[in-house]
Amino acid sequence: MKKIAFLFLFFGCIQMQSQTVLGKWKTIDDKTGETKSVVDIYENSGKVYGKIVEIMDAAKRNKKCEKCEGTDKNKPVLGLVIIKGLTKDDDEYNGGKILDPETGNIYKCILKLSGKDKLEVRGYMGFALIGRSQTWVRVK
Repeated sequence: MKKIAFLFLFFGCIQMQSQTVLGKWKTIDDKTGETKSVVDIYENSGKVYGKIVEIMDAAKRNKKCEKCEGTDKNKPVLGLVIIKGLTKDDDEYNGGKILDPETGNIYKCILKLSGKDKLEVRGYMGFALIGRSQTWVRVK
């Protein structure tokens, strides 16, 4: 009986571990439905960040963030940290920012899992109701 309880606990822990925003995610173009990039979401000092680790379009791999401001200005988009400072709040992560490297705009950000392999990413200004959402897919 103890072995069965241990197995349930073990598999439950594995299931819970896969239910995290941490890991690599494919970003999907809203208009074409094609994968644009891969973002690695990681934790550092209790906060969540996301860095572009792969760009699918070879012509854009050496692009710099020309429209960005501050320390991100003219940095290569590949390797750029675009999600900064999110914290876990129940079943979502919020309280941080997301950068759109194409426009240089910075938005407030909410991340929320939609199943184990889909991530709802919402960027907004002001109120969360006024913004834009994307669904990212976990890299397997």
